[in-house]
Amino acid sequence: MFQVRIHGRGGQGVVTAAEMLSVAAFDEGRHAQAFPSFGSERMGAPVVAFCRIDDKEIRLREPIMEPDAIIIQDPTLLHQVDVFAGLKKDGYILINTSKTFDQLGLGDMIRDWRHERLCTVPAMELALKHVGRPVPNVPLLGGFAAVAGVLQLESVIKAINERFKGKVAEGNIAAAREAYAIVKAEMDEARRKETEHA
Repeated sequence: MFQVRIHGRGGQGVVTAAEMLSVAAFDEGRHAQAFPSFGSERMGAPVVAFCRIDDKEIRLREPIMEPDAIIIQDPTLLHQVDVFAGLKKDGYILINTSKTFDQLGLGDMIRDWRHERLCTVPAMELALKHVGRPVPNVPLLGGFAAVAGVLQLESVIKAINERFKGKVAEGNIAAAREAYAIVKAEMDEARRKETEHA
């Protein structure tokens, strides 16, 4: 079973992102579940959503305490909430930012991690560019398809088309594709550096 925890703020589409991940997994013939965890549901308050993906039926219902991957939609949460709690040591981290992990003050924390599993993507900028709204969730799904390799980009695109219509769907697909390409390039660069240091 692959477990994803998504951190963001109210109004950023955190719950929608988890739902779309599960739809993408269903489209690949797998089992999936998505559910939110709300504290105060006001705009801008921290929100967490969860998604589980498996090849067999999922019976668990509790929140994900030991995720395989973490998607952080709002980098301001990094120093406000323990977003990395329980993350497996060989887990994946995807953050919506144009900064590096060092610039975010996370350099020491990730020193022993596999760097090709740690990616950033300017999802907010991509959403503004392609959709005209500062909602980072869909570009992050494209980036997630690249970094974790658990779902195909085409399944994410299918989920986008099921959720949105017309120009909004087209813009979100373009943002997801660009995020996928950015993360793929970042991973290739990380692997190249590790090969050089090996």
